[in-house]
Amino acid sequence: MLEKLKDLSLPRPTLPRLELPAGLKPQLDRLRALLAEQMRRLEELTAPARASARVWYEKREPREKVLLRILASVFAILMLYSLVYLPITSLRDSLADRVSRRQQDLIDVRAMMRTYARLQADLAAAQNRTVPGKDFSLFSVLEQALTKTVGREKIDSITPADRAVPGGLRQYTLEVKLSALSLAQVVDTLYGVQSLAVPVTVSNFQIRDHAQNSHAYDVEMTCMALGKNG
Repeated sequence: MLEKLKDLSLPRPTLPRLELPAGLKPQLDRLRALLAEQMRRLEELTAPARASARVWYEKREPREKVLLRILASVFAILMLYSLVYLPITSLRDSLADRVSRRQQDLIDVRAMMRTYARLQADLAAAQNRTVPGKDFSLFSVLEQALTKTVGREKIDSITPADRAVPGGLRQYTLEVKLSALSLAQVVDTLYGVQSLAVPVTVSNFQIRDHAQNSHAYDVEMTCMALGKNG
């Protein structure tokens, strides 16, 4: 009966053999031969020392042999800790630091993208608030407005300037000095500038008492407007 069961037994499955590339096999054979030769030389060089150590070990007392085994175990653990565990831990920490740096770089890039989008929106809004035409004169517009508001005699000076700014725009600037204004005229001046038909901004405004009249004020302000360059 057992013989019949043996005859009916299934054949053992065979694993497929992995065939190495033809060009790689000779290199692996040379590497194995080189390693075998190095191991043989190492054994030959250390044979006298190992024989002496074995003789010395066999002469030790049983208690000394136990202590030596313990010391060997401790030394092996220290070697594994130094040569295996510490490098793996250092590699893991290095990878964690690299991932953390990449995450911070991604956060910085996203912040810069948001800043860029906001600046683009500000630029578009500024372009929509530009004064018309390349022959625009902020000096003429503001001089006429101040003459109607406070009178030409209150205007000490109006100093114009202009410069190109990024975005294909030109910034027009006026440094205006007014003297001996009443408080109502100061308010009318600011309101008149803000009510102009063209978009003009007061970027700087200073007010102080008039030297000869304690009930009057001297005003210095900077007015700006943006226009398309050229």
